[in-house]
Amino acid sequence: MKHPISILGAVLLAASTALHAQAPQGGPAAKQRAQRFDCSKAKDPKACEERLAKAKAARDKARQACEGKQGDERRACMQKEVCAQAKDPAQCEARAKELAARREQVREACKGKQGEELRSCVREQRQKK
Repeated sequence: MKHPISILGAVLLAASTALHAQAPQGGPAAKQRAQRFDCSKAKDPKACEERLAKAKAARDKARQACEGKQGDERRACMQKEVCAQAKDPAQCEARAKELAARREQVREACKGKQGEELRSCVREQRQKK
C-alpha cells in the first residue's frame, strides 16, 4: 500500500514544482510601465501615441542592429543606434553617458550586497540624484 501513496506524493511534488516555475504574466512592473506612458492623460493624446510609436520603432531597429551582442558591447551598440535616430544625437549621447556614470556609481555603492539589502541600497542611491 505504500507505493500508491509515494507515487501520489511524487506526482504532487512534480506538479507543485512546475506551478512555481511559471512566471506571472503582467506583474507590477508591467503595470508600472503601462502607467508611466498613459497617453490618455496627455495634452495631445494623438501626438503622444505617435511619439511612443516612433520611440518603439527606434528601439526595435536598434535591437535588430545589436542582435548577437551581449553585456557592455550590447549596451554601447544600443546607445549608439538609438541616439543616431534621435532629434539631437549629441544631447542623446551626453544623457546616455550621464546615465551610464550614474549606473556605475550605484553599482559601486551597492557592491557585494544581495537580495533585499541590494534592492534597498539601489533605491537609496537612486533617490540621492
